Amino acid sequence: MSEDKITLLRKRETLERMLSEMVFGAVEVREEGKSKNIYLHTRVAGKQVTKFVGKYSDELLEIITSNNEKARELKKTLREVKHQLNKLGYIESELQEKVKRNIDFAKRNLALTIHSQAILEGVATTFASTEDIIEGARVSGMSATDVHKILNMKHAWEFILDEDVIQSSQNLGLMQQINKLIEEGFYYNAGEIRDVPVTIGGTRWKPELPLRSVVQESLEQIFASSKSKIDKAIDVMLYIQRTQIFLDGNKRTAVIFANHYMIANGLGLMFVPEDKTEEYKKLLVEFYETGKRKSIVDFIKENCVISI
Repeated sequence: MSEDKITLLRKRETLERMLSEMVFGAVEVREEGKSKNIYLHTRVAGKQVTKFVGKYSDELLEIITSNNEKARELKKTLREVKHQLNKLGYIESELQEKVKRNIDFAKRNLALTIHSQAILEGVATTFASTEDIIEGARVSGMSATDVHKILNMKHAWEFILDEDVIQSSQNLGLMQQINKLIEEGFYYNAGEIRDVPVTIGGTRWKPELPLRSVVQESLEQIFASSKSKIDKAIDVMLYIQRTQIFLDGNKRTAVIFANHYMIANGLGLMFVPEDKTEEYKKLLVEFYETGKRKSIVDFIKENCVISI
């Protein structure tokens, strides 16, 4: 799938998510007993749906009116995005049943996977706090930066779990989109291949500057190999981490990109459990410095892969 299509699919997913989180629709004020209540009439999947919003107030009515205006603009933009996808020859196809099950499995375990990634990244959070952040609740005792990292991971996971995105090929364009979501708000050039040297905490080893052509060829070689699909997912995750393709967020990008492949093939999920984080970090440093893979690959297969 081309980078243009991936960008448009990401935009479509964002617009649809924004619409799903907004309260809008045709307003009906009903007098029920001694109180007045507001109901909204909307269409969902082609069907008319009526839902109770709350007790009548001028403030609530003003919010809904404002949202109706915003929703009209969002729907207009969404139609334009879908039109552009059609012009690029994009056709939606039916997912295999095993992939649908894997998407549902990933959604049910979203808090667990994001929390595990956050711990691996050194984010100071508890599982309960991570869950609250994902569900949109306020949390106390956490830095704005850590909350932002968790929200960005949520958006990156939501992106790959889109039924259309999960069908796209595992290429550099998709990887860049994932890193852009992960680093959104932190770096102006999020998603771009780094062009400056980086250091990695806990080791003196320094990766070379990545070249676009080399990264593309390496990805093609990984996925075209005769190895098992699980081995390919592990290989691509370790490749991204050791190469340090981006300025930051490489571990998070690697895990989510590898899981895109896992889910697209109905293989389950792959992430480092919280209680295995320190052991994984030690093996990762050893892998960085020596390039030897057996220990960390065996560890991942034994501890980090969850089948459906």
